[in-house]
Amino acid sequence: MQNIKKPFLHAFAAALYIVFIVFAISTIGSKIPQDKAILTPMVVLSLFVLSAAVMGYLFVSQPLMLYMENKKQEAMAFFGKTVIIFACFVALFVILLFIF
Repeated sequence: MQNIKKPFLHAFAAALYIVFIVFAISTIGSKIPQDKAILTPMVVLSLFVLSAAVMGYLFVSQPLMLYMENKKQEAMAFFGKTVIIFACFVALFVILLFIF
């Protein structure tokens, strides 16, 4: 399962997380009252930290475990496949940006 399926799932989860966050922000962003504007930077920074943690887990956790098990080649391959697959999702987002 680890050959290509698991890195795909990690990259897909990262892309899905981004889609969810953007959808949530675009849905509730216009409903933020102006008197609460001071909280906006706190929410943005908190979301940035949360996103870093989630992406760190999705991209690094499995390769790090493999690396600690002295499976360095598998760890590098897993990380590389995850990044390449995620880059494909990014390319898809860019294409969709220009199509719609």
